[in-house]
Amino acid sequence: MDPTQLRYTAEHEWVREEADGTAVFGITAFAQDALGDIVYVTMPAPGAALSAGVACGEVESTKSVSDIYAPLDGVVIARNDTLDSAPESINADPYGAGWLVTMQPSDPGQLAGLLSAAEYAALTLKD
Repeated sequence: MDPTQLRYTAEHEWVREEADGTAVFGITAFAQDALGDIVYVTMPAPGAALSAGVACGEVESTKSVSDIYAPLDGVVIARNDTLDSAPESINADPYGAGWLVTMQPSDPGQLAGLLSAAEYAALTLKD
Protein backbone atom coordinates (compact mmCIF):
# COMPACT_ATOMS: atom_id res chain seq x y z
CA MET A 1 0.00 0.00 0.00
CA ASP A 2 1.20 3.48 -0.84
CA PRO A 3 1.24 5.62 2.35
CA THR A 4 1.04 8.78 0.24
CA GLN A 5 -2.52 7.81 -0.75
CA LEU A 6 -3.78 7.59 2.85
CA ARG A 7 -5.27 10.16 5.22
CA TYR A 8 -3.85 10.71 8.71
CA THR A 9 -4.71 11.97 12.19
CA ALA A 10 -2.50 14.13 14.38
CA GLU A 11 -2.54 11.19 16.84
CA HIS A 12 -0.63 9.02 14.31
CA GLU A 13 -3.40 6.87 12.83
CA TRP A 14 -3.71 6.27 9.09
CA VAL A 15 -7.01 5.75 7.24
CA ARG A 16 -7.71 4.15 3.87
CA GLU A 17 -11.11 4.56 2.23
CA GLU A 18 -12.24 1.39 0.48
CA ALA A 19 -14.28 1.27 -2.74
CA ASP A 20 -17.34 0.08 -0.78
CA GLY A 21 -17.30 3.16 1.46
CA THR A 22 -15.80 1.43 4.48
CA ALA A 23 -12.58 2.68 6.05
CA VAL A 24 -9.58 0.69 7.30
CA PHE A 25 -7.24 2.21 9.87
CA GLY A 26 -4.08 1.48 11.80
CA ILE A 27 -1.13 3.26 13.36
CA THR A 28 1.56 4.89 11.27
CA ALA A 29 5.14 3.78 10.68
CA PHE A 30 6.21 6.85 12.69
CA ALA A 31 4.09 5.70 15.66
CA GLN A 32 5.24 2.08 15.60
CA ASP A 33 8.85 3.21 15.33
CA ALA A 34 8.47 5.49 18.35
CA LEU A 35 6.81 2.70 20.33
CA GLY A 36 9.42 0.05 19.59
CA ASP A 37 8.60 -3.67 19.62
CA ILE A 38 4.83 -4.07 19.89
CA VAL A 39 3.85 -6.95 22.18
CA TYR A 40 0.09 -6.55 22.64
CA VAL A 41 -2.84 -4.70 21.09
CA THR A 42 -6.46 -4.19 22.14
CA MET A 43 -9.02 -3.19 19.54
CA PRO A 44 -12.75 -2.51 19.59
CA ALA A 45 -15.06 -5.42 18.76
CA PRO A 46 -17.28 -5.56 15.68
CA GLY A 47 -20.44 -3.57 16.33
CA ALA A 48 -18.71 -1.07 18.61
CA ALA A 49 -19.58 2.57 17.97
CA LEU A 50 -16.54 4.82 17.50
CA SER A 51 -16.27 8.58 17.90
CA ALA A 52 -13.55 10.48 16.09
CA GLY A 53 -10.69 11.47 18.39
CA VAL A 54 -11.81 9.16 21.22
CA ALA A 55 -9.57 6.31 22.41
CA CYS A 56 -10.84 2.94 21.17
CA GLY A 57 -7.93 0.62 22.00
CA GLU A 58 -4.32 0.39 23.09
CA VAL A 59 -0.98 -0.66 21.70
CA GLU A 60 1.52 -2.01 24.22
CA SER A 61 5.22 -2.10 23.42
CA THR A 62 8.37 -2.91 25.32
CA LYS A 63 8.63 0.86 25.98
CA SER A 64 5.08 1.99 26.83
CA VAL A 65 1.33 1.71 26.35
CA SER A 66 -0.34 4.14 23.93
CA ASP A 67 -3.97 4.77 23.11
CA ILE A 68 -5.41 4.14 19.66
CA TYR A 69 -7.82 6.89 18.63
CA ALA A 70 -10.75 6.47 16.26
CA PRO A 71 -10.09 8.56 13.16
CA LEU A 72 -13.78 8.84 12.20
CA ASP A 73 -17.26 8.43 13.67
CA GLY A 74 -18.80 5.09 12.79
CA VAL A 75 -19.23 1.41 13.63
CA VAL A 76 -16.60 -1.32 13.67
CA ILE A 77 -17.20 -3.98 10.99
CA ALA A 78 -14.07 -6.08 11.56
CA ARG A 79 -10.90 -6.18 13.62
CA ASN A 80 -7.57 -7.69 12.61
CA ASP A 81 -7.71 -10.85 14.76
CA THR A 82 -4.27 -11.89 13.49
CA LEU A 83 -2.78 -9.24 15.77
CA ASP A 84 -3.94 -11.21 18.84
CA SER A 85 -1.20 -13.75 18.19
CA ALA A 86 1.15 -11.66 16.03
CA PRO A 87 1.11 -8.02 17.26
CA GLU A 88 4.58 -7.58 15.77
CA SER A 89 2.84 -7.39 12.37
CA ILE A 90 2.26 -3.72 13.20
CA ASN A 91 6.04 -3.17 13.36
CA ALA A 92 6.74 -5.23 10.24
CA ASP A 93 3.98 -3.83 8.01
CA PRO A 94 2.00 -0.97 9.62
CA TYR A 95 0.20 -0.05 6.39
CA GLY A 96 -0.58 -3.63 5.31
CA ALA A 97 -0.73 -6.71 7.55
CA GLY A 98 -0.65 -4.46 10.63
CA TRP A 99 -4.04 -2.82 9.98
CA LEU A 100 -6.27 -2.64 13.05
CA VAL A 101 -9.95 -2.07 12.26
CA THR A 102 -12.39 -1.84 9.35
CA MET A 103 -15.28 0.49 10.05
CA GLN A 104 -18.40 1.91 8.42
CA PRO A 105 -18.09 5.69 8.75
CA SER A 106 -21.30 7.46 9.75
CA ASP A 107 -20.12 10.65 8.01
CA PRO A 108 -17.81 9.86 5.07
CA GLY A 109 -17.17 13.60 4.72
CA GLN A 110 -15.00 13.43 7.85
CA LEU A 111 -12.30 11.72 5.79
CA ALA A 112 -11.64 14.94 3.88
CA GLY A 113 -10.94 16.69 7.19
CA LEU A 114 -8.03 14.40 8.01
CA LEU A 115 -4.43 15.22 7.19
CA SER A 116 -2.93 14.50 3.78
CA ALA A 117 0.32 12.52 3.62
CA ALA A 118 2.26 15.77 3.11
CA GLU A 119 0.55 17.46 6.07
CA TYR A 120 1.24 14.42 8.26
CA ALA A 121 4.89 14.33 7.17
CA ALA A 122 5.24 18.00 8.13
CA LEU A 123 3.67 17.26 11.52
CA THR A 124 6.07 14.41 12.27
CA LEU A 125 9.07 16.58 11.41
CA LYS A 126 8.02 18.89 14.25
CA ASP A 127 7.73 16.05 16.81
